[in-house]
Amino acid sequence: MAVTVGEVVELPVVQQGEPEVLSARRWSDPVRWLHIGGVADLSSLLQGGELVLTTSAGLGRAPRRYLQGLADAGALGVVVELGGASTRLPPSLAVLADELDLTLVVLHRQIRFVDVTEVVHRRIVAEQYDEVAFDRRVHEVFTELSIKRALVTSIVDAAAEILELPVVLEDLAHQAIAVSAAGAKTAVLLEDWENRSRRTPTSGGPEQWALTSVGPRGEEWGRLIVPVPATDGPRVTMVLERASAALALNRMVERNNTGLHQQAQSGLIDDVLQGRVADAREASARAHALGLGKATRYHPVVVRVEQTAAETDPLAAQRRNVSLLDAVAHTVNAAGHTGVFTSRRNGEVEALVSVSTTRGGSDRALTDLGRRLRTDLRRVDGVTRSVCAVGTPEADVTDAIRGLAEAGHVAEVALAMRDDARPYFRASDVRLRGLMALLRDDPRVQRFAETELKPLLDRDAAADIDVLREYLGLAGNKAALAQRLHISRPALYKRLAAIQQALRVDLDDAESMTSLAVALMVLDARQRP
Repeated sequence: MAVTVGEVVELPVVQQGEPEVLSARRWSDPVRWLHIGGVADLSSLLQGGELVLTTSAGLGRAPRRYLQGLADAGALGVVVELGGASTRLPPSLAVLADELDLTLVVLHRQIRFVDVTEVVHRRIVAEQYDEVAFDRRVHEVFTELSIKRALVTSIVDAAAEILELPVVLEDLAHQAIAVSAAGAKTAVLLEDWENRSRRTPTSGGPEQWALTSVGPRGEEWGRLIVPVPATDGPRVTMVLERASAALALNRMVERNNTGLHQQAQSGLIDDVLQGRVADAREASARAHALGLGKATRYHPVVVRVEQTAAETDPLAAQRRNVSLLDAVAHTVNAAGHTGVFTSRRNGEVEALVSVSTTRGGSDRALTDLGRRLRTDLRRVDGVTRSVCAVGTPEADVTDAIRGLAEAGHVAEVALAMRDDARPYFRASDVRLRGLMALLRDDPRVQRFAETELKPLLDRDAAADIDVLREYLGLAGNKAALAQRLHISRPALYKRLAAIQQALRVDLDDAESMTSLAVALMVLDARQRP
């Protein structure tokens, strides 16, 4: 910080002169330089911002004219060495100095002015050197980030690290797309962010924020904000403006209007899954600041599309993944829900969804959403089939994000099952049959199924296989099976005995029934188109 008039007077070398303050105006103003003068008119020697050191002789015979000349030249004030405790200045000079907005201090004992100037000028030069070094550091940091095409989060982190203050990047909808807390609590910083930001259109405001627009004039796409009061306003402004320029350059290079928001949402999900964010309040605050509506339960949702053999171009696959992400986000929002979205695997979109249940329960809302997704995703080039899987809803955002793994497994299994009747799938919908559909191409699973059913498969006994399937589906209830097949019990018993003899197993044994049921699931999965 710059040396102020008050700090100069408080220096030990000045205190040795037993200073008496007659006028404390400009007391907190920074001193640009100290000037020692013994002539009656210094107006032509000053540039403004100086504190003058002089003697009573320097005031001359017209002290009023002397003070007026200092005020006209822009000086901050004067320190007068009287040379004796009994010497006094007329009280009228103190009044005049106050009127002229000048500091007036008298020293009742002699001091070495050169000692004062040496201390103060050393501090002034050091301060100027610090400013130059700070400017150079800021320039080098953001220039390097721009050259390396650093991520938006890296630019925001750099600004926060330099200022040692939290920094938030928001879009025009006042959603926080990048946050660097710099030691503060993210949940506290982002509490009710959208409303607080809308109440602060410019720097200052009720919360004393510092901010700058991001983007070319007339094409601004966001704001960079320090959401806490800052003591060094010029430095904060300079860093924000330099970071804003780096962000604007990043945006020009990327040329992706939705990229920043999607990167921020993907970054939040990755931070939670990788353990970089463990605080539930911080994750919730970031998610809500990115547009996720508050709810009592959050649903992990995974949408997966069928891959085609023709997908060999990685750029085409990437473009399709972006289109899928856009389509899923648009469909969720159009259905009246909110969410944060990411695409971490080819052909798959993960989402944390806050379901609006104003028109019914969550099951009805999810059913409607699943149907919309199936219809809308068919419009994406190259998509022929898609499934929507929903994990266990959670009250905590972090738990719901971790539930994306469960939803992803369900989506993978559901896609293999080729059941297009359900608008969405839960874990209870896939269970063991879904697992067998997923593992149907595994040679070990195929060998198991072939071994279990080989006697019936070798003689192409499709009718016996159907009877066995119905028998196992009814958990061995022969009376119910006879009724379903519309045959007599003796005829059914004879047929089951023949199947049992061919397979050489006990059809009443629980383990045998389980093994045969699994083998039939594998067979059914492989026979589906």
